[in-house]
Amino acid sequence: MGQKKGQTGNPKGRPKGVPNKVTGTVKEWIQQVIDGNRKRFEKDLLALEPAERVKAISGLICYVLPKQQSVSIQEQINAEYDALERLIENAPDEAIDKITEKILKMKEAKNG
Repeated sequence: MGQKKGQTGNPKGRPKGVPNKVTGTVKEWIQQVIDGNRKRFEKDLLALEPAERVKAISGLICYVLPKQQSVSIQEQINAEYDALERLIENAPDEAIDKITEKILKMKEAKNG
């Protein structure tokens, strides 16, 4: 007998980290098509007008580079302070003392 609507044979779903088989197969096929036509693709790119070439390349960049999030300077500073805070919390006291000593010496030398 079939399952009721909304019910699956695997209630927990696919385990984390296990790739979708169909997606993996399609990605492999696309990779083979690209690899087999790489030289032709490069020739076609060079045949484009400069503006069209830039448009085509910029359209492909998202598949190579991770998407960058715009982050304000203050958010970046806060993230760096948080990371430094975690580092200080987990560092041995001797290391903290040496770093503090060095910072104080640098300030003294700067203020001369």
